[in-house]
Amino acid sequence: MAEYERSRTMPALPEQVFEQAADVGRFDAWLPGELHVHVEQPPAVTVHEDQTDRDTAAQLRAERDQMRIEWGTREQGGYAGWLQVAGLGSGASEVTVHLSFFDDRHDPGERAARDALDSSLRRLEEQVRLRTDRTGG
Repeated sequence: MAEYERSRTMPALPEQVFEQAADVGRFDAWLPGELHVHVEQPPAVTVHEDQTDRDTAAQLRAERDQMRIEWGTREQGGYAGWLQVAGLGSGASEVTVHLSFFDDRHDPGERAARDALDSSLRRLEEQVRLRTDRTGG
């Protein structure tokens, strides 16, 4: 089993960050470019991976009261993950993303996982900034 975790501070209220992160319709704006989430009957979703051109049955749950999103594969149990938003005060937030790979076939390796997490967090921050700039904070 392999686990990877990355965090990033974002200059926005935790509610704003969580709202952006939990909006399934905007996942493509911050998830790794090769992953696409298609909602079925919540919490059921399908994740399409461009590199392999495969669809994976998954589950996705957003817990607004906890500012937490959890996901994972449904049948094969290959991977799971979560995103947690925490307020830091002064209008800033910390976002942590954690991935667990229970099946080596799903594990992209430490460098690829770290790079994907860092890139996703950076893209999420950009989306949050765009949204808060448009709404005036």
